[in-house]
Amino acid sequence: MSRKFLLLCLIVFCFTGNSQVLRKRTTLLMGGRFDISIVAKDSLSAEQNIDAVIAEITRIEYLISDWKPTTQVSEVNQNAGIRPVKIDKEVFELTQRALHFSEITNGGFDISFAAMDRIWKFDGSMTKMPSAEAIKKSVEKVGYRNIILDSVNSTIFLKLKGMKIGFGALGEGYATDKCRAMMKAKGIEAGIINGSGDMSTWGKQPNEKDWNIGITNPFDTDKLITAVPINNGAVTTSGNYEKFVVFDGKRYSHIINPATGYPVTGLCSVTVFGPNAETANGLSTSLMVLGKTAGLKLLRQFPDYSCLMITDNGKIVKSKNFKIKKIKSHL
Repeated sequence: MSRKFLLLCLIVFCFTGNSQVLRKRTTLLMGGRFDISIVAKDSLSAEQNIDAVIAEITRIEYLISDWKPTTQVSEVNQNAGIRPVKIDKEVFELTQRALHFSEITNGGFDISFAAMDRIWKFDGSMTKMPSAEAIKKSVEKVGYRNIILDSVNSTIFLKLKGMKIGFGALGEGYATDKCRAMMKAKGIEAGIINGSGDMSTWGKQPNEKDWNIGITNPFDTDKLITAVPINNGAVTTSGNYEKFVVFDGKRYSHIINPATGYPVTGLCSVTVFGPNAETANGLSTSLMVLGKTAGLKLLRQFPDYSCLMITDNGKIVKSKNFKIKKIKSHL
């Protein structure tokens, strides 16, 4: 598993004749890029609410980030194999939901992937595949079944020394959902929070049109495959088109199956639409790892979610409930 590349873009049209204004800001948070768009009655209100969104994302970052040494998640990792660590209800429940994804994917999704040895190199330096023994050893500290939750005491215990957990495959989606809920509670009627390709949207543009989300062609990033109208929903994309190696004619991506230690093959991009960015985030990552057939089977357990997959050879695969029908079958 890996942090995702940005494969989505927001298409915004110019507005006239409406009292509401759209303000946008881009910043770096949670180790990636956030694009925040808020529609409000005036520029000052929009900018103040963007400040509030940034403050909330920063709060979440200092709660769940595994790369900041003072967070609760880092404390859990530092005490792996030693003792349980008491954590806030918010972190505990996020971990519970992550473990549910692990269970339904049989470990294809696993927040303990953070302990994986980085034996695969995608910087051009690899000349041959790692040995089977090295691959097996690289994931020996990975395994969601060794994450012990105590709901009575609100603790997390990692059974093995050297284990780590990380929320790189859920955190941005969780943060964008939290910010959307906060803005709606404050009476902000429309906006988009986009965390590295994980988007939570609500309301409409000032011209009363839906937001348009462009899905980027992974083989030509200057072009779009299609644009999908959306409001009051979420969309996330997982992709691996920029970092991969080829051995014996087979393409191996930088996204690693945490259950096996081998890179995923078959798909280069998965975009998931649904009501909740955290769930869509977990699904897009899981579908990348599981592949087309098993991924579509998993998605049937989530009828409110749909997907568009792009295979390594450029074929487009849609779930039956995907709303845009007229898309070319090949890129």
